[in-house]
Amino acid sequence: MIAHNGRPLEEIDWRIKVFDSLSFPTLILTKEKRIVAANQIFLNKMHLVHEKVVGKSCHEIFYNSKKPCAKEICPFSRVISHRETDSVLRTVIDNDGEVRWEDRVFSPILNDDGSLAYIMESVRDVTFIKKMEREFRETKEFLEKVIQSSASGVVASDVEGNILLMNPAAEELFGFSLEKVMEDKTVEDLYPPGVAREIMKKLRSPEYGGKGKLSNTKIDVLNVTGERIPGEISASIIYEGNREVATMGIYTDLRERLAVEEKLKEAQSQLVQAEKMASMGQLSAGVAHEINNPLTGILFYASLLMEKLPATDPTKEHLGYIIEDVNRCKVIVRNLLAYGRQTTPSKNIIQLNMLVQQSLGLIRDQKLFGNIKVVKEMAEDMMLVQVDTDQISQAIINLIMNALAAMEGEGVLTLLTYRDKSAKKVFLEVGDTGCGIPETNLSKIFDPFFTTKEPGKGTGLGLSTSIGIIQENGGDLFVKETSSKGTTFQVELPLYTPAEE
Repeated sequence: MIAHNGRPLEEIDWRIKVFDSLSFPTLILTKEKRIVAANQIFLNKMHLVHEKVVGKSCHEIFYNSKKPCAKEICPFSRVISHRETDSVLRTVIDNDGEVRWEDRVFSPILNDDGSLAYIMESVRDVTFIKKMEREFRETKEFLEKVIQSSASGVVASDVEGNILLMNPAAEELFGFSLEKVMEDKTVEDLYPPGVAREIMKKLRSPEYGGKGKLSNTKIDVLNVTGERIPGEISASIIYEGNREVATMGIYTDLRERLAVEEKLKEAQSQLVQAEKMASMGQLSAGVAHEINNPLTGILFYASLLMEKLPATDPTKEHLGYIIEDVNRCKVIVRNLLAYGRQTTPSKNIIQLNMLVQQSLGLIRDQKLFGNIKVVKEMAEDMMLVQVDTDQISQAIINLIMNALAAMEGEGVLTLLTYRDKSAKKVFLEVGDTGCGIPETNLSKIFDPFFTTKEPGKGTGLGLSTSIGIIQENGGDLFVKETSSKGTTFQVELPLYTPAEE
């Protein structure tokens, strides 16, 4: 049986069946946008019957409009001109108010002679794909924000070591911009020689967090100036299947953390030292009390014997040595008691200049001064202090004796006093022109029993006792300055004003 245009009816039925079996809603349009056929899935989707569709234009069916879509929006005219498939993505609000995306594909249907017969329009619902694309894009943007705002440096590179990504924290850490490293740097340039290869070796080993992963590992990195920066890295290999395609490292700058740890270590050390010093103070005081009584007895009987012996007796010289050494021991005992805070302070009101003059006069051994010039620069202001005069005098003597020892018999000893009325403080500076204090000793000079003198020539209690006495009287003691040209100690005491009574 022969059908219209000489085509067998079986072929026409077959084509109709193929058209109806298409999985997308589809229309056949004339060049004038008139619908000549619609497949069953289209009719079902639009809730229409064939008779209500055929003969109408596509914009009537889709938009219930007599006005055709603008050429800029609809690719229909382009398909006619170029006889090539074209498409447009349209958003549609369905009956439930939900937004859907449709990809409308226009394909030319040609006659045997190549002329355009019809245009087929297929409507593909791509809502799911568009939603997935949007979610993927939002996830990607979120991850980029996380990476870019991370406080840790993040660097990614390909298998050749070419840097692909570097966040702002990494740029700040290394001192390179991403553009710069992408031009002429590789990931190996971020480390000291050999470190990058060592990291890759660990990444490929299962022993450091699992194959392809490296747990927190301390390393040094290099910044733009070549400075080594202590850091910590977590790294991973990025795979496609079993193939390595990239690596990523997360870097933490440890400089601040190490500085805090060092300060904490120093604080712990100082706490331990303070506890040791407290125990030592108690021990020293106990020992001093035990020694003081027999020393008093030795001094008493030696003095008694000295008085009874005739002036020409040669034994008197030896007794003099005994008395001298006993008195020296008593000074040590007094220092120990002061260090252990076992003496009871008796505070008096005195002018600072007078206290300094009295202390200087108590140093009776003038041989200690040798060729040392004493310069007194005493302020004429009223500088009253309320202190234990014996204790403060002992501290001043200790400072002067240390200054004399530092100059070894030749130099200038300066005693300077002044006040800061607004701060309610008075100051005494004891300066020498000696050799100065080495930097390595500065942190230890106030430690008890620390001395640089030869054995037998110093107990190491002078400065530790002095600072303890001054602090007990409400003041403080500092090394104001020291160099190869000399050292200046500064004593600070509270200024006493009669109104405070």
